[in-house]
Amino acid sequence: MKKQIRKWLTVLIPLLIGIGIIYYQYTTLTSEEIDKIKISFEKANYYYILLSLIIACVGYWSRAYRWKFALNHLGYDTKFSTNFFTVCVSYLVNLTVPRSGEISRAALLKKYENVPFDKAFGTIVAERIVDLLIFFLFVFIGFVSQFDKIYQFLLSENVSFQSLIITAIVGVFLFFGFILIWIYAEWQIILKLKKKLSGLVEGITTVYKMKDKWNYIFHSFFIWFSYLMMFYVAVFALPETSEINFDIVIMGFIFGSLAVGFSNGGLGAYPFSIALIFSLYGITKDVGTAFGWLVWTSQTILTILLGLISYVLLPFLNRNK
Repeated sequence: MKKQIRKWLTVLIPLLIGIGIIYYQYTTLTSEEIDKIKISFEKANYYYILLSLIIACVGYWSRAYRWKFALNHLGYDTKFSTNFFTVCVSYLVNLTVPRSGEISRAALLKKYENVPFDKAFGTIVAERIVDLLIFFLFVFIGFVSQFDKIYQFLLSENVSFQSLIITAIVGVFLFFGFILIWIYAEWQIILKLKKKLSGLVEGITTVYKMKDKWNYIFHSFFIWFSYLMMFYVAVFALPETSEINFDIVIMGFIFGSLAVGFSNGGLGAYPFSIALIFSLYGITKDVGTAFGWLVWTSQTILTILLGLISYVLLPFLNRNK
């Protein structure tokens, strides 16, 4: 019973957060701003949205292609079509429960390519670690280039520089405290976690040990480059965003990526965060909101279509398994 409750909560909480953000955003918009958003959707140049979706598909392809290097290192020669379709299904599943797609991806590979779940999941964890490091690189570049703008915004919100320093110091101490607890603690919960994660070690270390690690690293950067270009191309869809500077694009991309984890696929949170960041650079709330919903809606439709098609094709192309 408790397991079922937890399962439903993992679905409902992110969904309710997304709906709550949508409601808040809707109630804070004037009727005039809502009309402007509708007009933005009508006058948008959907050629650039289509181009953005094509670039997204290239990113899907690169992620599936990168996966084969890690799997080959473990001795599994999987079909590219299976890798690609499982990646597409995982994106679809992530729309329901955030990050649950990784589990379905490993489970599907076990079903159709007979790769042990823990090893397949280990390679996916390794991907996430690499992706996280690259994302932090984007964050570092974005925040360094926009430090003055961010600092002025924090001052306007009565956030002092001293409080930021104290928060950073506390964060560092908590991080090192967790590391020490993980290494030396004999607590039952820590020991259980270590036991569960022990089967993932081989998959996680594949990046360092694999023969094609430079190809793997190249595709890791290419995936994020495609994500950024997917976002950048979309700014040309609206006249009001078509001339914004690239550093603004990077900041929008960073906060849009962060927003995806707050609710189901970024429902509500994605357009809200885009509108908030763009407003710092003088872009009106209605334009920022329209752009956020335009990008989120198009990408979500693509994710649903590719995920459903892949889910149907996987058993068809693997009839003998």
